[in-house]
Formats: sequence, structure tokens, C-alpha cells
Amino acid sequence: MMSGACAQLGDLVELRGRLRHVYWIGGGSGAGKSAVTARIAARHGLRVYSTDDAMTDHARRSTPGAAPRLFEFMSMSMDERWVNRSPAEMLETFHWFRGEGFGAIVDDLLGISERTVVEGFRLLPDLVAPLLADPARAIWLLPAPRFRRTVFADRGWAIPRRTSDPDRARRNLLRRDEMFTDRLRAQTRGLGLPVVDIDGSLTVEEVTDHVAGAFGL
Repeated sequence: MMSGACAQLGDLVELRGRLRHVYWIGGGSGAGKSAVTARIAARHGLRVYSTDDAMTDHARRSTPGAAPRLFEFMSMSMDERWVNRSPAEMLETFHWFRGEGFGAIVDDLLGISERTVVEGFRLLPDLVAPLLADPARAIWLLPAPRFRRTVFADRGWAIPRRTSDPDRARRNLLRRDEMFTDRLRAQTRGLGLPVVDIDGSLTVEEVTDHVAGAFGL
């Protein structure tokens, strides 16, 4: 009889095989993941799976037992979410940063047969790494703080405007996301996974070329 550890290893090997059609692009907010993903998909005939677009569906499919931080977040007011807590607390308690709902991403990808590029900040390195049959199939785009601030200044700030203190909410969000990017950098370094530093020195097309080359496309 196969031991529990061997059975789990066998399941993981099988899962890696079933996900060989997937290319993974993670990273911090404002790094241009969606733009790069769209260009790679168009060039190479890949399907796009956006983890941001799937968030509402994944929240609907979740339960309080499986995603307690998500349900705690949903019960908060906008000020409780973005104004009244420190960036460190926001980082540590944000459900998607803690991996809640990641299983739903994997389930969705297992239901797709064509080659797919999946993107989003929810692709945490320590969760993606065990699923990689080929480490070259994943990469993380890590934005510099100044670059991220410029990006979000251009986009506008819908979330802060819905709070009683937009300036503080904006500062909290920027700092939280900076800390999250630092965490991604530490995880990718520890796991030996590739990254691209996004600081404005490369155009979107140049980043796309780099990522496609890293993927061997």
C-alpha cells in the first residue's frame, strides 16, 4: 500500500502534468501584468485567464470555513478596510494575499484544455512553485515604488474616494502594496524563481519580449 506521503507526491506529479499547458505571470499591483499577458496571448495564440476577473466568482464559491479572511473583509466598511488599519495589518489579513481562493484558480485552469497564460497578483510564488513541471513557465513582475505611484496616479483611485479619508487610504494602499511586492521578491528569491523589475526603464513591448523569451515562446 502506498504511504500517505507517497500518495500526495503522486497526486502532485499528476497535477503538474495536468497544468503543463499553463504559463504563469504574477507580480505586484501596477506592474503591467495584464498588458504583458494580452500581448503574449495575441502573439502566440494563448488563452488568457485573469485572476482579477475571477475574484467575484471565487468569492461566491467560497465558504467562511475555507476563506475566513475573505468573509471578515466583506463584513467591513470601506474605512475599516482602508483607513482605520495600518498597512502592515492590511497586508497580513488581506485574503487574496494569504492564498484564500487559490484552489479555485487551479480548479478553473484544470478545466481549460488549450494553452493558457494566467496572470494576477494572486499567484503567490510559494503556491505556484509546487505546481510547476517546468520552472521556466512562471515569472513575476515586480514594480518599483515610484513606478507604482505613477501608474496609480494616472489610473485614478476609485477605492480611496469611497472612504472618509482618501489621502490616508491612498497612502495605506501604496504602502501595503509596496510591502506585498517586497514579500514577493523574498519568496521568488528563496524559491529561485525568475522576476522582472519594473521601474519604467523598459517599454511594455520590451517586457513582453523578455517574458516570452523566458517562457521559451
